Amino acid sequence: MSTTRRAAVVAIVVCALAFTVAVPLRTYLSQRSEVRDQEAQQAQLQKEVDVLRDRKAQLSDPAQIEAEARRRLRYVKPGETPYIVQLPEDQPSAPPPAANPATVPQGSWYEKLWDSVSGG
Repeated sequence: MSTTRRAAVVAIVVCALAFTVAVPLRTYLSQRSEVRDQEAQQAQLQKEVDVLRDRKAQLSDPAQIEAEARRRLRYVKPGETPYIVQLPEDQPSAPPPAANPATVPQGSWYEKLWDSVSGG
């Protein structure tokens, strides 16, 4: 065989090997990045689980439950006098001004329709 034919056969073999290796290599690299993403997500979820476990441990104390009920639900014990302090920013904004009664149309829609059709 001539050197040109040998070079062509070698090039074909090299290309076939490159195509054979390219697909598994691409799959391997994409799966590796997915594994990295999943590990990061698992670490984040593990942190959330730890926070929730700490919260569960806090709420196992009856004093903590009572404090939460007082704070969030505004519970008071019998005989206590509750006081609520309203700050100016807690006040609801002024209601919108009422519509002028002179501009409010009188009558129902079907009466208006009948008047416009009958010319009355």
